[in-house]
This record gives sequence, C-alpha cells and structure tokens, in this order.
Amino acid sequence: MPDSDICFSPATEQARMVRDGEISAVELMQAHLDQIERVNPTVNAVVTLVADDALAGAADADAAQARGDELGPLHGLPAGIKDLVATAGIRTTMGSPIYADNVPSADAEIVSRMKSAGAVVLGKTNTPEFGAGSQTFNQVFGATLNAYDTSRTCGGSSGGSGVGLACGMFPTTVGTDLGGSLRNPAAWSNVVGLRPSPGRVPASGPLPWTSMSTAGPMGRTVGDVALQLSVQAGPDPLVPSSLQEDPAYFAGSLDRDFAGTRIAWSRDLGGRPIEPVQTQVLDAQRHVFEDLGCIVEDAEPDLSEASSVFQVLRAFSFAHGQESHLRDHRDLLKDTVIWNAEEGLELRALDVAKAEETRTELFGRMIAFFDQYDYLALPVTSVPPFSVDIPYPTVVNGVEMETYIDWMWPCMDITAIACPAISVPSGFTPDGLPVGLQLVSAPRTDFALLQLAHAFEGATQFWKQRPGVVS
Repeated sequence: MPDSDICFSPATEQARMVRDGEISAVELMQAHLDQIERVNPTVNAVVTLVADDALAGAADADAAQARGDELGPLHGLPAGIKDLVATAGIRTTMGSPIYADNVPSADAEIVSRMKSAGAVVLGKTNTPEFGAGSQTFNQVFGATLNAYDTSRTCGGSSGGSGVGLACGMFPTTVGTDLGGSLRNPAAWSNVVGLRPSPGRVPASGPLPWTSMSTAGPMGRTVGDVALQLSVQAGPDPLVPSSLQEDPAYFAGSLDRDFAGTRIAWSRDLGGRPIEPVQTQVLDAQRHVFEDLGCIVEDAEPDLSEASSVFQVLRAFSFAHGQESHLRDHRDLLKDTVIWNAEEGLELRALDVAKAEETRTELFGRMIAFFDQYDYLALPVTSVPPFSVDIPYPTVVNGVEMETYIDWMWPCMDITAIACPAISVPSGFTPDGLPVGLQLVSAPRTDFALLQLAHAFEGATQFWKQRPGVVS
C-alpha cells in the first residue's frame, strides 16, 4: 500500500497493521511526517512539529512490541493534539502571543491517556486564540485553510485537527468543544467530531463543576472516534462530574439494527436562520435513515432559551479565564475575546444563577423529548464554509447576527442541553464544500449515538472523498 494511502486508511486499520507487523510504528510515523511535509505548507494545520521525538517514540513502540509487551489500543498511532491542550515538553500556545513560548511541564489528562494507550504525539494543531470563535486563525501562526477550498475557513476551534485528519497528516487527535469546536471543523473537513456527554471525558481546568466545555475525539470515521473514546473517557477522581463507567466498551462493534428507531428531523430548530443550501444538502440524506428502517418525522424540542443560556455561561467562563489577561495583556488579545470577557465581567451572580436554572429546565425538557424520540437530527452549522479573510459571518440568510458566535446556534444550543452530539459527513454543496449532519441522543447515551452515526456513514461513504489539496 502506498504511504499516502496508508495515511488515509482508518485509525482502526492502521492500528491493526502495526499489531500484525504489516508496517512498523516507525514506518507509519515516517509516512505521516512525509505527508505533513507535502501538504501542511498549503493548509497550515500542524503548527508545532516534534518529528525527532515522534520517531523516537515510534521506535520505542516497536521495541515494546518486539519484547512482547502488552500493547494498548492506540499502539504506534501518530496523534495530533490541539494547541489548547497541554503537552509536556511541547510548546502549547493556545493561539495567543501571551503564551507563544509556553512549554508545559505535564500533559493534560486526556493526552496522558492517549499516550498510555500507545499513541505517539507528533505535534500540535492550530486553534483560534484561546479557542474563541469558529474560525481558526491567530497572531502566532496565522490561519488554517479549508482543505476542500483554501480560500475558505476550516471552522474552529479544533480547525487544525480537522484539516490534519482530512489531509492524512495523522489518524488520531484530541480536540475540545464548547460551542461546536469539535463539531464545526469536523463538518467543514469532511471528518467526524464527537462532543461527548459532559463528564464522559473528564473536564480539565479550574471550573470542573460548571464547565460547558469538554474534550473529545475527532477522526476520519465513526469507528476511529469510538476507538479513541475508549481510552479518552473514564472516571477521574479529581473531577467531580466525571462518569464512572469503564469506557472499554466503546471499542466494541457499532453494528445495530435500527428498525423502528424514531428520529426527529429538524431543519432550523423552530425557525432559526440558516442558509438554504445547508438544509438542501441534508434533506437529500433523510432517506438514508428511512432506508435503515428508522421512522423519521419533522420535529424538534423547544430550545428557544438555549442560546441566551449559552451566551451567559460562556461569558461567565471567559470572564474567569481572561480577567488576568485583560488586566495585564489587553493589547495582545483579539477584539472578540475582549468583548466576551467584558460581557462576563458585567454579569451579576443572579444572571448566572438564572441561566443555570433555565439550563436545568431545558435538560428536563430534553429528557421528555427523548421519551418520544430516540435521536434528534439537525445541521451542524447555519452556513457553509465562509471566506478565510473574514472572522465570522455577520448575516445568515438575510438575518443580521448580534454577536460573533450567533451563527453557530446549531452547536451552541445543543451544548446548552448537555446531550452527546456528533458531526458526521453528509455530502457537499454544489461548490464542493463539505456539509455535516449533527446527530444528538439522550444524556449519557454516547454509544447509541455512535451506532447511528456509524450506520449512516456506512450507507453514505462520504468520508472516503479526499480534499483537492491531496489529490
């Protein structure tokens, strides 16, 4: 198999090849490093590369295999890590000039879990400043370009990870998602991004009790995402919200009979602004679920308060995270980060309490909704990938956006209800731009969500279409 084809094979297949001795971990790593050398200058997805360390780690993996050591599920697989996530001894800038030279002394827990499972870190992937906004650009590294049209954005904030997967630069990655940061770039890179149930992958940072952000996997296939989740997830005694289930079952078969499964199909969550091309592409795939035996009905929960809840709690988190930066480095912050942090600093305690109260009501509303339906299907984004030269859309289908994230309502509304959600490749616009379908299931039913996404993926095979930059 040519190296370029190896790089585009699923992570599950690459792991099998290493285990079976069809390719060494060093050979696999070198193939991906070669792919980065060929493609990354065009798209700017990998921003810090540790080639020597990666090859040394791969050599260690081969030595362990030769000794007959017990091998982890990700043994020998190259991993790209989002530049928001701490990596020991590897620069972690968070896309900010404030941290341009920051080198953590310890790995984030999710990175430790990936490495313990055998993955080998090859570098860091680009992200917007502090992960703010669904357009991956920053003052440190510049913009990451969409692999299907380099004049367009790849989304964000896990944009470098999405493009890196789309271009075969690595098979596994670590991303994060607050208001769509795993789902949006997955949709626009024709890959898969999972926002797990809160607590599935333990939240890091100083606010683990209340954080809406979660880390999770991205991959070229649903099976790849499930494999990564089997090691990224699991209880953490230091995180009060972490789920106590053994995550190993995520690595099992995703096959399932969906006859009689009830799916609520929503084009716009009750009239939210969306470009017609998005719904047209997705509506063309509705029959896939019907062909699987599902009962698909036009329906949606009442999430009319979700956006305001999300905006308040996001501002609250930005105020906490950026207060010292506003005080000491205001001149180095982009305008949207300043705005969001200042919005948070103006909040009253009662504002936050009411947002949490409403969020609890929304959660109960979703529990009732999922008594009637097994899944909710809706768009990932309200627009197709826009010009890389603009920071965010200001108008969606004739409706002016009030803030820089309003256009992300399909993702941020789902974040507010604390349900697992996945973006799965679902076709292309007439201009050849990828479109993602967002599937949502009841709280803590992540495996069932992966099963439906897997069935849809198997029926459509959109994931196999490679971007033009690697053709």
